[in-house]
Amino acid sequence: MSPRGENTKQKLFEATLRLATEKGLAGLTVDEIAAAAGVAKGTVYYNFGSKDGLIDALLRYGVGRLAEQLRAHMGEADPVAALEAMVDTGLEFIAGHRGFSQILVSELWRTPGQWHETLSLLREDIVSIVKEQLQRVSDAGRLPAGVQVPTAAAGLFGTLLVVALDWQVFQPQRSRAEVREGIMVLVRGVAGANGG
Repeated sequence: MSPRGENTKQKLFEATLRLATEKGLAGLTVDEIAAAAGVAKGTVYYNFGSKDGLIDALLRYGVGRLAEQLRAHMGEADPVAALEAMVDTGLEFIAGHRGFSQILVSELWRTPGQWHETLSLLREDIVSIVKEQLQRVSDAGRLPAGVQVPTAAAGLFGTLLVVALDWQVFQPQRSRAEVREGIMVLVRGVAGANGG
């Protein structure tokens, strides 16, 4: 893909995020997206086939970027410190991509949702990263007996999304460090119970 083509896609993603944050995904039209991106309507169809194709690609792009950033912490020596770094990275991503994060949260738990199949796969990708890191914490003997790693991973992912958006919408005066510490108090309560 040429840099120009990638730039056009980026403009369309950003326009879609702005509009969806303001008015939601359902009512958006291709005309509105194209106008907001400063491109011809046909550009949306050329690049994505349809509005739904654009939103599907946007969801994949955003979650892919988040997953890549989370994976960067997988090799850290202390598994709890790595988990904390992941939480901080997640907060930073959500703060920097608030529109995307609002779409993700609103669509992720909508049943049935138009993008349910795509979001299920994307959710599994993120949860599997968190699960792998929590397994490292467990393998280090720092999770109490009885904690189910898959359930804890899904819980941490959901907590991160909801707490981060709550921070952005209702408590923007709080620092990222304060919000991270609030989440980590919960994690350390579990991870520290066996000598963390």
